[in-house]
Amino acid sequence: MQFHQLLWERDMGLLDEVGKIAGAVAAVEAAEKVDPEAGLLTKGIAAVAGFEGAGKLESLVEKKEDEKQDDASNAQASDDTSSQT
Repeated sequence: MQFHQLLWERDMGLLDEVGKIAGAVAAVEAAEKVDPEAGLLTKGIAAVAGFEGAGKLESLVEKKEDEKQDDASNAQASDDTSSQT
């Protein structure tokens, strides 16, 4: 693997974590708006749920992007094959 690919993957990993943290913060803020007197346990559960939810959402988006790239590659390969015959 080339050095720039390693840097790209590292940067993307950091962005993934930032997205998860943002999800946790948003979930805690939402819990506080719903219940201004929310306790520490409620906020903690909201943070964990937001963190995990953001991670799952990001995985789903990456999966969809990979499927689009695979479909495009398959379409290109079939176009190349049909033009040769």
